[in-house]
Amino acid sequence: MTQQCVLVVAREAERRERQSRALESAGFQTVEAEGAVAAGRLLERGGVSAAVCCEGGVDGDEWRAVARHPLAPAVVVVSAAAEVSGAVAAMRDGAADYVAEQGAEGELAAAVARITAHGPGLVAEDHSSRQLLALAQRVASKDVTVLLTGESGTGKEIFARYIHERSPRAAGPFVAVNCAAIPESMLEALLFGFEKGAFTGANRAHAGKFEQAQGGTLLLDEVSEIELGLQAKLLRALQEREIERLCGDSPVPLDVRVLASSNRDLRDDVRVGRFREDLYYRLHVFPIHLPPLRERPADIVPLARSFAVKYAQLNGRGARLTPEAERKLVQHTWPGNVRELENVVQRALILAEGDAVDSEAIRFEPVTVEAQPQSTASWAEGAGASTVSPAPTLTHPAVAMRAAAAPISEHPPVPAADGGATTLEEDLKSREYRRILETLAAVGGSRKEAAARLGISSRTLRYKLARMRQEGVEIPERSGGVVLYAYGS
Repeated sequence: MTQQCVLVVAREAERRERQSRALESAGFQTVEAEGAVAAGRLLERGGVSAAVCCEGGVDGDEWRAVARHPLAPAVVVVSAAAEVSGAVAAMRDGAADYVAEQGAEGELAAAVARITAHGPGLVAEDHSSRQLLALAQRVASKDVTVLLTGESGTGKEIFARYIHERSPRAAGPFVAVNCAAIPESMLEALLFGFEKGAFTGANRAHAGKFEQAQGGTLLLDEVSEIELGLQAKLLRALQEREIERLCGDSPVPLDVRVLASSNRDLRDDVRVGRFREDLYYRLHVFPIHLPPLRERPADIVPLARSFAVKYAQLNGRGARLTPEAERKLVQHTWPGNVRELENVVQRALILAEGDAVDSEAIRFEPVTVEAQPQSTASWAEGAGASTVSPAPTLTHPAVAMRAAAAPISEHPPVPAADGGATTLEEDLKSREYRRILETLAAVGGSRKEAAARLGISSRTLRYKLARMRQEGVEIPERSGGVVLYAYGS
C-alpha cells in the first residue's frame, strides 16, 4: 500500500537519520535533504505530505526557508532546545507543530500523523495542481475571503479545508454549509441563528453557523444558490463583521474567515440578476478556479491510488492498481471529476479478486446483470405456487425519459428495447425524473408551482433540473403557454 512521504531536513546526517528512523518505524516513508535548497528540489518533484525540519545547532532557523517554499507542506519543527518562547515563535511563523528532539518516543510520529490525519488530502502531481497549491499556501496565511469555483466534484471543499488547516485559524473550527441542500426557509436561521420563540418550534435559542465558526473558518458551499433576499443579509454580515439572530435584539460580533464556493460562473449570475454584484465583489477578494480532472491528468493515478489505500484500510486489506487498470483510468474523461473517480475505485475494490485491482474491475457504468427470460409457468413452478406473479422488469432511464410526457400508468414499467437490465438506483432515478417532468408539464413549465406541487423548495428543484441536464435529459421550457418537449422519438 502507498505510504505517506515525509521530508526530513537537517544539516547533520546523524540528526536526519534519527528522525527518519523514528518516522519509518511508525509506517511513514521518508526522503532526506541536507538543507533548504536540496529540500526545495525534492518539493518540486511532488508527493511530499509533510516536512520535518531540525532547528538549532548548525541548522539554525533554516526551517523557515523550507516553510516559505511555494510547494511546502505543513512543517513540524524538531528543536534541540525545546524552549517555550521558541515554540511560540515557530507557530507564529507558520510551523504546524513543535517537538522536542529529546522528547518521548513516538512524539514526532504522532505530530506528523496529526497534520496528515486527513489522508492524502490535496493530491497535486499535475503542473496546474501544483500551481494552485502554491496559491493556496500563499493565501492560507492571509485572513481574506477566498472564492473557489469549478465543476461539481473537483474537490472545492477539500481545497477549502487545506486552506483552513494551514491558516492561523487552524486550531479553530471548520464549518461547512451546503447552501443548495437546505430549504430557503431554513437557511437564514441555520446561518444566523435564532432566539427562543422566533418561530413555531423554536423552544430555545440556537447559535447559527457563523457563531459556531467563531475563531475558525466558515465555508459557504454553493453560495450561488442563496436567494437574493438572504444575499443582502449575508453582505451586511461580511461588511460589518457582525450578525443578528432571528428576533435578536443585539448584534453578535464575528471573528470568522469566510470561504465560498460555486460550480457556476457567478459573473453570469450577476449579469442576469440572480446574484448581487456587491456581494460578488465582497466574495471575489481572492478567486481560485479548480480545473476539471480531465485537464489535470497527472493527478488521476495518484488520486486513484490514495482512494484505493483509504478504502482498503477500512476493510482491513491491501490494494494495488495494476498498470492496465491505471491506463484505463487515465483514458477516461471523468465528467464527474474526483467524486466519480472515488466511486469508481470503491466499486473496483468490491469487484477485484484479491489485492490486485485489474482493468476488469474498473467499471464506469452501473454494474448490471443480464435478464434471464422465464415463462410465467416456470416462474410459478420454481416458486412452488401458481399465484406468484413475476417480478417487474426495471426500466432504463432513457426509456423513462422518452415516456415522461405520457400519463402515469398503473402497470409496471415497460422494459428496455434491448432487453438489458438496470440497477435499482437507475429505476428510482428514472421515476423521480419522470415525476418532475410530468409536474412541469402539468403547470405549464412554472418552476415555482412545480416545486410547490412536488413538496420541495425552488432551490432544490433547480439543483435537480441542473443534474438532469448534465445527464442529457431534455427539460421543458415555457413557450407561449405551451410546454415543449424534445425527446427525439
